[in-house]
Amino acid sequence: MSDTDSFIDEVNDEVRRDRFYGMLRRYGWIAVVVVLAIVGGAAWNEWKKSSERASAEAFGDAILDALDQPESEDRIAALEAVEAETPGQQALASFLASSEAAAGAEDPARAAAALDGLQLEGIYGDIATFKKLILETTETSAAERREGFRALAAPGNPLRLLAEEQIALTHVEEGETDQAITVLQSILDDAEVTQGLRQRASQLIVALGGEPGSGA
Repeated sequence: MSDTDSFIDEVNDEVRRDRFYGMLRRYGWIAVVVVLAIVGGAAWNEWKKSSERASAEAFGDAILDALDQPESEDRIAALEAVEAETPGQQALASFLASSEAAAGAEDPARAAAALDGLQLEGIYGDIATFKKLILETTETSAAERREGFRALAAPGNPLRLLAEEQIALTHVEEGETDQAITVLQSILDDAEVTQGLRQRASQLIVALGGEPGSGA
């Protein structure tokens, strides 16, 4: 290659570099915007999912706390005070409060029917099922309700211990005192038991002739 050809190649390379950097200066911001949009969009989606999950968990905890109240009037007041951020949450809280009021007015069938009409999934559906099973005490056998509560007492379900309490009550209903006490003792031994549930379980064990913490 002659010196002239080499010089021409160098000039061409320099021109290409100048054009490249010129294009980069002119249009590089577009690439930056695209990258930021992708990264920002992913971050937004993650934040949105995290926010929705936190909202659902807070709502679920508030509902469970309301259902854990010992008196019907207290449960109704607590349910009406629950803050709902979605139409589904508001519908569930309202239906639970109205079903509690109907149950207090000795009309559990109407209350159960209202809950049965809810089309909810996940924890919201579990809560509606839990309440419906309680309302069906006079119309469904203890064994049938016990199976329903056992499904809700699966590991990881937030309703697990409340469902275990209801399982114990179905045993009491059938006169199976020892089985009831065994279930109640397991509730007392659980690290996640609330103070209210611990107190109720202990009182029921004593009423059944047992001693809290000592087994059947």
